[in-house]
Amino acid sequence: MIDIHWLNTFVALAKYQHFGKTAAALHMTQPNVSLHLKQLEQTTRVKLIERNPFRLTQAGERLLQSAENTLMELQICQADLNAINELNRGTLTIAASDIISRLLLISPFQSFKKEYPGIDLSLFNTTSSQATELVKSAKADLGFVIAQKESQPLHFTELRQVKWCALGNGLSRWQSLSADPSQKLPTEPLAAEEPTLILLGHDTRTRELIDMALPLLKLNKFHVMEVGSVDAQIDWAEAGFGVAIVPSFSLHSKPHLKTQITPLHDFPTTSLGYIVRQNQVLSRAIKQLLRWVDEEIQRSQ
Repeated sequence: MIDIHWLNTFVALAKYQHFGKTAAALHMTQPNVSLHLKQLEQTTRVKLIERNPFRLTQAGERLLQSAENTLMELQICQADLNAINELNRGTLTIAASDIISRLLLISPFQSFKKEYPGIDLSLFNTTSSQATELVKSAKADLGFVIAQKESQPLHFTELRQVKWCALGNGLSRWQSLSADPSQKLPTEPLAAEEPTLILLGHDTRTRELIDMALPLLKLNKFHVMEVGSVDAQIDWAEAGFGVAIVPSFSLHSKPHLKTQITPLHDFPTTSLGYIVRQNQVLSRAIKQLLRWVDEEIQRSQ
């Protein structure tokens, strides 16, 4: 009989390809990692890895597929059992991007902790794409994302439409100069340089959406300044370093901005919502959290 702990160690070893790193990741000793592998090979009666250099054998590759699927199914099953039993203790894991978690989840999380003190909320602060993978693998019970497409094995529920705006002075002037360069004055400082657009990095779904819409700004040339968060975009735009393209809802909690806000009506809207696994059993606690999030969204509009 194959022990589930052996499979978990084997999957981690295949990931890290190093006994010491695997031991550290699993909070085990290195001899115990070796022992689990030895027991697994003895039980299956096949060699699973080559050590120098490290690689999985053909049998190891085959076992890895089944092991990953088995561990994921067990994790999903445990989550559903917890929901069915209306678990009032344990951990609820949420995956969300920085902008969503800070602007929409803080107040609902406070209400949740008060109502369900026995459940520990765990937050993965990540991108929408990474949140999708975490929910797929059952490492997160719930994900809040921007622009999720309905696809197996996930179900997406829209909470609100996301519109875009430009934060920063001078955008309309740069657009006019791009359309008619004859407006340029020799002594005009603005005309002497190309505009800078302050955008999120390429590893975010927001940037993917923005890149497709940038031609709608009708700027002949521009520089791009990449930053790591929407807050950083806003701060740099406020400091006069360029024009930030951000979701409109990200400015609702910042009433004292000094720079110009330009709604980008031509930019295509997208969806903000939550994802769960298809056929996932939602506990009463998760349903209540979603109600609090919806109320927070209604207040922010």
